[in-house]
Amino acid sequence: MVAAVFLSITTRVRVSAFTTTFGTRRTAGILRAVDRFVWTGTSNTLAQQQSRVTIAGSRLWMSTETTPPSSSSTDEANNEKSDATATTEKKEDAPKKPRTSRILSGVQPTGALHLGNYLGAIRQWVEFQNVPNPDPLVTEENFFCVVDLHAITMPHDPNELYESTLASAALYLAAGIEPEKSKVFVQSHVSAHAELSWLLNCVTPMNWLERMIQFKDKAKKAGSGTVGAGLLTYPVLMAADILLYQADRVPVGEDQRQHLELARDIVRRFNDLYCKGNPFKKRCKKAGIPSRKSFVEPEAMIMKEGARIMSLSDGTSKMSKSDPNDNSRINVLDPPKVIRDKIKKCKTDAFEGIEWDNPDRPEAKNLLTIFAAVQPDRSRQEITDQVKDMSWGEFKPILADAICAHLEPIQTKYAAIRADEEYLNTVLRDGATAADAVASRTLDSARVAMGFTLRS
Repeated sequence: MVAAVFLSITTRVRVSAFTTTFGTRRTAGILRAVDRFVWTGTSNTLAQQQSRVTIAGSRLWMSTETTPPSSSSTDEANNEKSDATATTEKKEDAPKKPRTSRILSGVQPTGALHLGNYLGAIRQWVEFQNVPNPDPLVTEENFFCVVDLHAITMPHDPNELYESTLASAALYLAAGIEPEKSKVFVQSHVSAHAELSWLLNCVTPMNWLERMIQFKDKAKKAGSGTVGAGLLTYPVLMAADILLYQADRVPVGEDQRQHLELARDIVRRFNDLYCKGNPFKKRCKKAGIPSRKSFVEPEAMIMKEGARIMSLSDGTSKMSKSDPNDNSRINVLDPPKVIRDKIKKCKTDAFEGIEWDNPDRPEAKNLLTIFAAVQPDRSRQEITDQVKDMSWGEFKPILADAICAHLEPIQTKYAAIRADEEYLNTVLRDGATAADAVASRTLDSARVAMGFTLRS
């Protein structure tokens, strides 16, 4: 599962400017009245209709009329329009402030990373990392982590977790993540993840967690008597992962959208409970931190459709590390012979030819998707023309060759990285230091909002 979290911080502030002589409270009342106002009319009489919202002698005109209102009202409207125009021009002339755009995402180190993890997540991270930045006022930061805390919600082997954590980090680098452009770190090396998760657990209602589809599915498979509390609450940890980095855009797959919506709900609840009013401002002032809300609401960046890789044994199910059948997936580090054997044994159908869009042929679509994904420079039409008249016996060796050719340079680079333990440890240490600097600021803000004292 891609614990796709974290994202890009581009804080969006909606500003409604309304210039009036009435003062803040009455202006707010006028705006609320406008929001509630509904104007109905036919096209034949629209030019003659006038709509008024009158509060304490003030008129706000909402009209497409060709007949103007009275002269006094016109003067008033013109004054308001001039004031509003001046305000707008002043805002446009004001220099733009520097801001930070941040993306953070991660994958669980449970078992070997497979082709679906690589094509559906890691390769897209590399694309995010390499997108040119056209705005000199925007500082872009990328954080990609190994989410090892998520890997212990189900029974696990400690030795396997240790090895898988290092293997995952090395594969990030081998696949093209560059430490000069992106920080790579291990989730548990930044303690703010665990602490913020506990704080958010204490404000998240139980029924929000009990409706999570993945919890229901995994609990049913494992049996309710053997499921730990971590399986229920890990979506809160995912929310903490995202919110620590003040991200407002998160790269996620469709299967993670529900968890992102939970994170948004938690943000609204936390900010409403703890981040408003004079007492909050006083706590922030005493702590020496800005009195803004602790978190921003994240939006989903849905990953590319073509990257959804399905099981080799069932074209209707996602390729998964948890599938007990190793032949159901291509692991990124599988040797060429193993890859060829798995492709040779993979499930197909009895139809003639090979095609993309037949709903009765999910395995054909999946294998073509893999074939196209490992040859990103080729068009869909070019691939279709090549394989449409082939039998499965003809296509499978070609598919296996394409997968092996694509993975070979990644496997070679991975072996070199694992052989240089000092280099890998340095990358992870530097990444954790950079991540901790960002996460600690957010954690301190949440602590102050909830009333905790900060360590001096």
